This record gives sequence, C-alpha cells and structure tokens, in this order.
Amino acid sequence: MAIDLLLLAILVAAIGIGWLLGRRSVHSAGSSSRIDLPSQYYRGLNYLLDGRPDGAVDAFINALEVNSETLETHIALGNLLRKRGEVDRAIRIHQNLLARPSLPRPQVHQAHLELARDYISAGLLDRAERLLLDLLKESPEQRRASQRHLLEIYQSEREWPQAIDIATQLLPRKSLLGGNAPREPDGAGGQPVSVALAHYYCELADESQKEGRLSEAGKYLQQALVQDKQCVRASIMQGDVEYAAGNFKQAVKALRRVRQQDPEFIPETIATLRKCYQELGDTRALRNYLKDCLAANPTAPLVLAVAEDLRSAEGVDAAAEFLSRQLAQRPSLRGLARLISLQMDDAGGKVRDNLGLLQVLVERLIAERPAYRCGHCGFAGRQLHWYCPGCKHWGTIKAIRGARVD
Repeated sequence: MAIDLLLLAILVAAIGIGWLLGRRSVHSAGSSSRIDLPSQYYRGLNYLLDGRPDGAVDAFINALEVNSETLETHIALGNLLRKRGEVDRAIRIHQNLLARPSLPRPQVHQAHLELARDYISAGLLDRAERLLLDLLKESPEQRRASQRHLLEIYQSEREWPQAIDIATQLLPRKSLLGGNAPREPDGAGGQPVSVALAHYYCELADESQKEGRLSEAGKYLQQALVQDKQCVRASIMQGDVEYAAGNFKQAVKALRRVRQQDPEFIPETIATLRKCYQELGDTRALRNYLKDCLAANPTAPLVLAVAEDLRSAEGVDAAAEFLSRQLAQRPSLRGLARLISLQMDDAGGKVRDNLGLLQVLVERLIAERPAYRCGHCGFAGRQLHWYCPGCKHWGTIKAIRGARVD
C-alpha cells in the first residue's frame, strides 16, 4: 500500500519530535552529547526505505512518547488512519493515549472524543454512545461535539425520542421559547438542528400513523412545524393524517400549504388532494388550483395531473390536445408516454401496435433514469426519501426536473 503525503508528513513530524525530546533529555542531564533515539525510530525508517509504510506507522507509534507535547501528533495520526479506513489502528492509538494517567484532563477528554469517533466509524455505536454520554457529564469543552455525535448515533439507530432530546439541547436558548430556531448548521451532517428536529417528529408521526394513532401523529406533526415551519414533509403527512381521519378540508389546507413552503414538492400532494376534493365534491377547485400551480411552476408531474383532470372532465381529446401543447413547450418523457397512451385509445390495427411499441421504449427509458436527486450531494434514486443516505441531510432529495428525466 502506497503511503500518502499527509501520512508521510506526520511520520516525519513524529521523528522530529522524538529527536527534540532526546536532545532535551541530554541537555537536562548534562552528561553526554549523544542523543539515543529509541530503536523503534530506526526500525521505522527501515520500513519506510523498504516501502512498507504500515510497519513504519506501527514502529513510530511505539517509539513516540505520549505526553502533552506529543498528544496532537498522536491525535492527527489516529485521525488520518481512521479516514484511510484503518479504524482498528486508530482505536489502538487513542486507547494508548487514554492509558496514560499523566495527561491533563482536557487532553484525556479530547482522546475520549477521538476514540468515540473511531467506534462510530467501526460501527461500534454502543461503545461510542457510552463514551459520549460520559463526556457530556465530564467535559463542558467537548459537550457540543459529543451531542452532535450522539445525534448521529441516534439517527442511525432510529431512536427518535433520544434524538429529539439531544437536538433540543443543541437548539439556541431563545428557540426553546417558541417559534422557529435560527437555522444554524449544528445538527448531524451539518444541517440546521431545527430542520433535523422537525424530521425526528415526522418519524414519530409516521410510526403512530402506521399503528392507527392518528391523533398522536397529528400532535407530532404540529411539533415538527413549530420547529421548522418550512417542513414540507410535515405538511404532506398532516394532509394524509387528516384525510385518514375524514377531515378533508383540513387535509386540503395542509397540502396546499406546500405551495408556499417549496413548490417543487407540489406533485407529491396531488394524489391525496384529488381524493380530498372528490370527497368534497369540488373537482373544479382542484383543477383551478393545479392550473395556477402549473403557470407559476411548470413541471411534468403537474402537466400530467392537469391532463388527467381534463380527461375526466372533458374527455381524451381535450387531454391529448393539452399534452401536445405542453410537450411542444417543455418536452418530457413522462408526458410523451402519457400522450401515446391517450392516442392508443382511438387507434387500431398497425397504428396501435406501433404506438404500443413506442410506449414500451419510452417507458424503458424512464425506468432507466433516476426520478429523484439530493440537491446537496447528488445522490439519486427512483423513490423519494426524506433522509439522504449519502450526505445524511434531511429534506434535500427532490424530483429531478428537465426534459431528459421528466
């Protein structure tokens, strides 16, 4: 394995520190001009010259004395090994630091934090959690860093009540009195903690809704909107909960709120909105709303929704004519597939067979393309996820816009 420049720099620094320490000990003794570096240093140099960086790392670790002056070198080396995926060796370095009782308490706490990070990287979340909870009690300096890592653990473990407790502690004080928290990047993954906190409440609401506890789900969603009034997910879920409870007007109100929060999520509300307006017997209101949305924020899903309403109200020809005009302005694969489907209703014989073949080809193209992408890291997929597995951000995955994908 080739050694990288950063690791080489740290190893050279370790050699230099060892040399200085040896020289200091000679001066303090005043008895000899010879500097006796540990044999591990020479062994480490031999490993480097032989092109065996792993052996060199181990040799320098064993040779470098642990004290207040060399702590940062040990920490930096351990962090680099962790980033390189060599977590076991990083753990050994940081455990070696904690085995030295002579270190000052702040440096012991720093080593504790680094070891917890090692455990998180290794997937040993229980061990990391214990270390971080101890740090919360013992080290005010490492408190916020410990809380952010605990948040990361509780998210991974889907322990939402614990995540809410930690996230609430991370909120600025004035936000605890009500309203929306300042959108500071203090949550796990570097997002504003208020954004993440709103999604934690949504997760609890999702669990309650699946178990039929609609009233409880509604309370969690209200809490989500208190923390982040721009939480699109909370509004969409609130619409679903109200619809399930038979409160169709309240459901419509919640779902139409999405237009002000983030119009790119309007397509995610259409299915439930259509059911609500059907229950209310006011499909014309839905059609007018969708046309207004389309005029302000044209997307392929909105075009398809308006076309479907036209088909129901005025027939296939009206829907096909509308789709043709829209495709001329904004080409999209999904729009083309729907237009072909409408044309097949009136076609027969060879024409119908050709249209069927064309539809299969277009649908295959659609199936090969991702439908959603994270605006933060670029992760793409076929379904909407509220939590991005790539960058660990909440609410950053949206439908992809553009003729090539739509």
